[in-house]
Amino acid sequence: MEELKKIIREVPDFPKPGILFYDITTLLGDADAFSNVIEILAERYEGRKPARVVAVDARGFIFGGALAFRLGVSFVPVRKKGKLPWETVSASYELEYGVDEVHMHRDAILPGEPVVIVDDLLATGGTAKATIELVKKCGGEVMECAFVVELDFLNGREKLKPTPVFSILHYDK
Repeated sequence: MEELKKIIREVPDFPKPGILFYDITTLLGDADAFSNVIEILAERYEGRKPARVVAVDARGFIFGGALAFRLGVSFVPVRKKGKLPWETVSASYELEYGVDEVHMHRDAILPGEPVVIVDDLLATGGTAKATIELVKKCGGEVMECAFVVELDFLNGREKLKPTPVFSILHYDK
């Protein structure tokens, strides 16, 4: 895992002073590293195959789409408000200054279907918690939330309990 951490670029003071941004574009630009991440996720879920992979707009789509393809299962996009063309369910979450919401087609998941939610990074957990809510509104069952990077110091996984959380890389600062 340390090899993957070395590939992720750390950008100080982005998007504002005092924030250390973990830039996954360098990981995406390394074919071996990107493939390694997808294989780690695929190995985790092959034995208990989900019916669908649900991924969060936008960077989550990169990992979620590749994982769904690798597992041979359906892919479900979770998007920002106004981006999906049909009837949706929605869930809101808090931002630093205000509230935002995510949407998913109301027929994207069938009742009782097990799903894995995938995103690139777990920070405070707001978006992931809203995504769990969307899955439940459709009657689906969240097996686990999976992330490439988790910022442990922000305690996002606490907000997702009792849903299991798996992260490949952990940062404590």
